Amino acid sequence: MKILLIEDEQAIADFVAPGLSARGFEVQHCTDGNDGLAETFKGGHAAIVLDIMLPGLDGLSILTSLRRESVMTPVVLLTARNELGDRIQGLELGADDYLAKPFYVEELAARIHALLRRVNGEHPDAELRAGRLRLDRITREVRCGDEHVELTGREFSLLAYLMRTPGQVYTRGQILEHVWGYDFDPNTNVVDVCIKRIRGKLASIDALGDGAGLIESVRGSGYRLRPLP
Repeated sequence: MKILLIEDEQAIADFVAPGLSARGFEVQHCTDGNDGLAETFKGGHAAIVLDIMLPGLDGLSILTSLRRESVMTPVVLLTARNELGDRIQGLELGADDYLAKPFYVEELAARIHALLRRVNGEHPDAELRAGRLRLDRITREVRCGDEHVELTGREFSLLAYLMRTPGQVYTRGQILEHVWGYDFDPNTNVVDVCIKRIRGKLASIDALGDGAGLIESVRGSGYRLRPLP
C-alpha cells in the first residue's frame, strides 16, 4: 500500500519513511505543500500523512482543496503538540485522524491500518482475543473464559491498546500518550499502577489460567501482551 508523506522536516521523514516501509507500506515523500497537493491529485495513495506547517501551501489548505474536489483519501494530520485549534480545525475540514509531535512511528502505523480497515468496511478488531481473554470494543465488555472482568474505562483502554498487537513492546510514554493523553507528567507511575490493577483483576478470575501473566513487563522498555500460540 502506498502512503504519501507530506512533511518538510527531514528529521521526521527520516524515521517515519523507513518505519512505515518496515511495516509493509510503500512511502512517497514530498517536502513542499505545492508538490504534495499535486501528488495527491495523481491518486494511487492508500492514505496521506500530512504535516500542517509546510512551505508553499500549508497542510490545512491542502486538506481543504482535497475535500473540495471530493478526494476522500484518508488523511492523518501531523500537528504541533500544543496546537489544539489546528487539530480541531483539521478534523472539521475532513481529516480522519491526527498525531501530535513528537510521536512514535508504531502509533502512526497503527492509526493508518485502523483508517484503512474503516474505509474498507472491515472490523476485525471489534473483538480482541488472547487465550481465554476476550475484549469487545463495541460493547466494552471483557470476559476471561465465562467470567466477566469489571474494568474501569482507563483500564479497558490500556488493555485494548496492548491486545491490538500481542508481542509488541510499548513504552510507558507510548501508553501515556495513547491512554491518558499528552498532558500527563512523563515521570508519573500511573501506567504501572493501572497495569497492576488489571493484573490483579485477571488473576482473581483466572488464577489457574495465568491471566495476570498475559501482561509482561519488559525490563528497561515497558509492557507487552504476551504472544500466545
